[in-house]
Amino acid sequence: MSVARITTVTFSSQEAADVASASYVENSPSDFPEAEQLLSVKADGNKLVAVTLYADLDAMERASASRKKVLDANQDVLSVDTMVGSVELNHS
Repeated sequence: MSVARITTVTFSSQEAADVASASYVENSPSDFPEAEQLLSVKADGNKLVAVTLYADLDAMERASASRKKVLDANQDVLSVDTMVGSVELNHS
């Protein structure tokens, strides 16, 4: 069963969130090659929500180093909230 990692990142400004969003769109497919699905949502001006689906927990854990590198490289990150769970519905 697939698992999802849902990450909400709050940035220091809307402009910083816009820059991070553009970078995520451009780089996330290569940063997270094992992801089954990538979804990014801009919310509340300075917040981004990323939903990433993986085949299993092992695949998600292998992506953790890339995730840490991306988050640590951005000095405008104020907070990061993460949830992990099983995917119950993936309808498109």
